[in-house]
Amino acid sequence: MAKTSAPKSTAGRSTTHTKAAARPARLPKAVAGAVRATLDKKAVDVVVLDLRKAAGFTDFFVICTGTNPRQINAIADGVEETLKAEFGERPALTEGVEKSQWILLDYFNFVVHVFSRECRAFYELERLWGNAERYDFSE
Repeated sequence: MAKTSAPKSTAGRSTTHTKAAARPARLPKAVAGAVRATLDKKAVDVVVLDLRKAAGFTDFFVICTGTNPRQINAIADGVEETLKAEFGERPALTEGVEKSQWILLDYFNFVVHVFSRECRAFYELERLWGNAERYDFSE
């Protein structure tokens, strides 16, 4: 895991940006499996926010973008299939499948968000949770 920049201040909040191709030591295996599944389906701008110190309702967000509705569904399906097969995990809640603009998969300890570009820009989860430690993933 290599740092891509020094801690950066965003509206008075500090974030750490890292770029990683493999699982950082701090991420649970299921979260890393979700990241791998998104990358396998060619998701772009894959980010993990570590919310454990940010007083979040879950420990991690996995956030990614699909380029069209078919790919957004494929990414979400890929995450579900991977986590079920490798870790026996199923989402407690799945939302947004009908519209394919923002699909949310809630696994209690982490939540996977698969966005269209427009939805991701509108909701700006990374900005809302700017005090969380951030990991950027690319292939």
